[in-house]
Amino acid sequence: MPKERVPAIEGWFSMGGEPALVGTRGKESGSYFFPPDLAVSRDPSAVGEEYENVELSRTGTVWSYTTNHYEPPAPYVAPDPFEPYTVVAVELAREKMVVLGQYEGDAVADGLAVGDEVELVLGTLSADDTAEYVVWKWRKVSA
Repeated sequence: MPKERVPAIEGWFSMGGEPALVGTRGKESGSYFFPPDLAVSRDPSAVGEEYENVELSRTGTVWSYTTNHYEPPAPYVAPDPFEPYTVVAVELAREKMVVLGQYEGDAVADGLAVGDEVELVLGTLSADDTAEYVVWKWRKVSA
């Protein structure tokens, strides 16, 4: 029986057919925030502004990236044995804000470079006996 796919972090991204990050936007200022609960601190220059949840761009450009060759501390759940993975800083197309996420694939083999276009996809972070825990990842857009 297949395991249930559940978000590893509730409310930060949608799990539908075209997954998207969920952010918050000021109704008057148009300022974007991610993760959505970051807007709780609000923009000090926009006191009293109302905020709404919005889906953020599904595409962007690689701003920077690095490959982690060490196992991060808990609560990270590392595969056994640990495998290096790449984290990508992506400037979202519409919002012009930078969001981090794991890269789906082998950055070296894929020839990943600053300025490449990437798209948001869902991938498995970890699994247990009952569920597969899903996060957003970035994948290079084919030329």
